[in-house]
Amino acid sequence: MFQNLKLGVKLNLILLSVFLVIILINGLLLSNILQKNAEQEVKDKALVLMETMTSVREYTSQQVNQGTIKKLSPDLEIDGQFIKTSVPGYSAREVFSNLREREQYSDFFYKEATLNPTYIPDKADKFETKIVENFRAQPDIKEKVGFRQLDAGDLFYIARPLQVNDESCLVCHSTPDRAPASQIKTYGDKGGFGWELNEIVGAQMIQVPASRVFEEARRLQLLVIGILAAGFVIAAVILNLFLKFSIITPLTKMSKWSRDVSTGSSDADFEHKSNDEIGVLAASVNRLKVSLEMAMNMLKQNPENP
Repeated sequence: MFQNLKLGVKLNLILLSVFLVIILINGLLLSNILQKNAEQEVKDKALVLMETMTSVREYTSQQVNQGTIKKLSPDLEIDGQFIKTSVPGYSAREVFSNLREREQYSDFFYKEATLNPTYIPDKADKFETKIVENFRAQPDIKEKVGFRQLDAGDLFYIARPLQVNDESCLVCHSTPDRAPASQIKTYGDKGGFGWELNEIVGAQMIQVPASRVFEEARRLQLLVIGILAAGFVIAAVILNLFLKFSIITPLTKMSKWSRDVSTGSSDADFEHKSNDEIGVLAASVNRLKVSLEMAMNMLKQNPENP
């Protein structure tokens, strides 16, 4: 069946087969690479958010807690109410909450997962507890990245250890009797105490639905396939034009010329200016025409007797 097809159809079938093979190779080899690239893009954005939250914590601790609020209210309270803005974790949560109102950050989640938190929602779950314990067991590890499975869907996460680096933190987290009375009134005296200087008490975590990573990978894969498809279409058009003008058209003309010569309708030579294989073939058929004419003339001059 294939041998009965025209050259143009054969060429396009071959090109299509090559394109499908390339797409298959792309699916097998580039899928993992593109996913890693997508993970890195999401990770880079998460790292920027992480650094931002760290900066907010440092600003709150150094400028707000130790500076302005301590001068205005040494007991960290106003009218008997605990000043939450003096807590680095509170400031970070509020800033991140504002960031999530922007569309590009709406899928990101921030949590200061703590083993023994003052603010109950910061309590680390089983998965987060393992991460914190891993940081505590191996202080040299400064970052963990990966996926976690939840019933609602997988999450891509990045985590960094949350360490007590400032003695001012111990005012609220050493023992209940040292903590401001307004803090005890607001949060109680059960959680967030017993911390020590330089102790890793939790992990800063930024999480985003894994579907966002996979969608980014699919977007990149579609982009690559689109580029390959565009290249295939351009190559197919160029090759088809080349095939038409360099091979099919000369062969069609040669076929018509051969019919005319065979019926005596033409005695002109076949003209082909190129010196390629079609040109060699044209020269050969012209020599064949001359040989045929010589043979016919010899028959006319020396007819055989019946």
